[in-house]
Amino acid sequence: MPNTVYKSRNEIPTIDCALVTISYNDGTNDYEFGFDTANQIETEIQVEEEDAVKLVVKGKLRAQKKKQTTITGVEITLHDNVFNPELVLVLQGGTITYDSQDASKIVSYAPPVAGSDDKGKVFTFNAYSAQYDASGTIVRYEKTSFPNCEGEPIAFSAEDNTFRAPEYTINSAPSTGQSPYVITYVDTLPTLSTPS
Repeated sequence: MPNTVYKSRNEIPTIDCALVTISYNDGTNDYEFGFDTANQIETEIQVEEEDAVKLVVKGKLRAQKKKQTTITGVEITLHDNVFNPELVLVLQGGTITYDSQDASKIVSYAPPVAGSDDKGKVFTFNAYSAQYDASGTIVRYEKTSFPNCEGEPIAFSAEDNTFRAPEYTINSAPSTGQSPYVITYVDTLPTLSTPS
């Protein structure tokens, strides 16, 4: 038993869902879109378990092989405060039609037709949270990146006097030798610019 007990060098208090970005490649170009309207992200680690094997002889435990747990991915639930067709297009595929006079105005969104191979994009999901100090000042941001994400089909609901708050389910699965997520720390958030 060591005589010296060391204090952790880093205690990182984070708060808020400051920004969400998704990045993907369409086969030709790299894209990253940011969404500052999300207000909650939930993650659930997906695992496969191999049960313990115990050798019990006449009521006495003689040996055991411990339970094995293998992480297979992460299920992410994203709560947003607005409907964003560009995000839904990446999550589940489909088609967006823009106004012929105003390229920033969306006329319609249609999901993939029944039986289509269009399942959306494979993307990296990045979630940013703010780190504050004792004075109440943001000192940096925590960025959590989840690889190889795919969205599930989206369902909608409506209610009187209540703004729609879509909920998106995203599944992330690491490749061989890849971590299920990576946390990095950055000084500033990415700047969101209007696409051309």
